[in-house]
Amino acid sequence: MKNVFFTAILIFFSISIFSQEKLSTTSGHIKFFSTTPVEDIEANNYTVTSNLNPSTGVIVFSVPMQGFEFPKAKMQKHYNSKGFLNTKEFPKGKFKGTITNLDDIDFNENGSYSATVSGQLTIHGVTNDVEEILKLDVKDRAVSGMTEFNITLSDYGVVFEKGKPSTNIGKTIKITVLLNYK
Repeated sequence: MKNVFFTAILIFFSISIFSQEKLSTTSGHIKFFSTTPVEDIEANNYTVTSNLNPSTGVIVFSVPMQGFEFPKAKMQKHYNSKGFLNTKEFPKGKFKGTITNLDDIDFNENGSYSATVSGQLTIHGVTNDVEEILKLDVKDRAVSGMTEFNITLSDYGVVFEKGKPSTNIGKTIKITVLLNYK
């Protein structure tokens, strides 16, 4: 009986410790997609760092903006230039937020969960409040997250009045975020 009691305490303590530790990744994936009648543009970044605290619901990620890879070198050059995202002056995109429905998610139980994340997204030196749905999958204490949402470039100070960029790049772009936490 004494062994059963100590085993139960050990299991409870292990679960409590897991729910307190931060989960992290240094190889998250962010993709953006823009479509216009002229061309589609897609870029991928596999160097996203992110932390998720299951106890508090705080989630942060940082994106090295020069880490986006394009299918054409000219696209990459335009993207990094002063006239577009000016990645030398604004080298990182950032998000810091909180899962607002944390009580609906059990990080110790295998399953799929819909997390409402509210926070601030900073791109090109401009910060805006955002709220999105993050699909979380928990499997054997590993957590993966995926979300898709749209941003309007002008909301982040990226505006083209005329010329080729104004016709080749959509005003709104689709962002896909994939994170595998350990």
